[in-house]
Amino acid sequence: MKKLFAFTALLAVITLTGCAKKTPHDYSAFRASKPASILVLPAENHTTDIAAAHSLTSLVTQPLAESGYYVFPVAVVEETFKQNGLNNATDIRSVSTTKLHDIFNADAALYIDINTYGTKYLIVDSETRVTASAKLVDLRSGKQIWSGSATASDNESSNNNQSALGMLIAAAVHQIASNVSDKAHDVAAITSARLLTAGDDGALLPGPRAKPAKI
Repeated sequence: MKKLFAFTALLAVITLTGCAKKTPHDYSAFRASKPASILVLPAENHTTDIAAAHSLTSLVTQPLAESGYYVFPVAVVEETFKQNGLNNATDIRSVSTTKLHDIFNADAALYIDINTYGTKYLIVDSETRVTASAKLVDLRSGKQIWSGSATASDNESSNNNQSALGMLIAAAVHQIASNVSDKAHDVAAITSARLLTAGDDGALLPGPRAKPAKI
């Protein structure tokens, strides 16, 4: 009888867990901000690969532009900072949002952190992984309006429990990585797309220049 009661209780918990609704992502600050232009700041590199920051920063313009935002040219932005004596991401992050808005007149700034970048060699295999996080800050108010993170690996196809989209992305990663020498840069392109492509459920919202979805 006790075993039957315990099983019934466990089944009830599983049922309630399965029926629980996920809390919708709060986009109220994002919608109130309505950013149309984004200033991409040089990425903060927390890895040992000195190429990581330039690699990932060079890849973020495409997904942001395709998501409907005007993106200030990253090379011009970096040069502007250098001309003003700011040569690294840490120093640049010390610049106030008010000052950034005065200089570039952008609606929002994207702050990127790179947490993993490169190839890790194992005993019988190797993996190239890129993990990054980002936050979007309204330069007019100084408030954070969005944050997210993403990762990509060239070993993703080894996971048989992926969705159809995940398997397609993983296949693309492997095909690219097998044809070029810089695997990390191409895996970073997948990370960038996952991180900054507009969507819902925590992703960036589409910008004002986003193309309407085809029916």
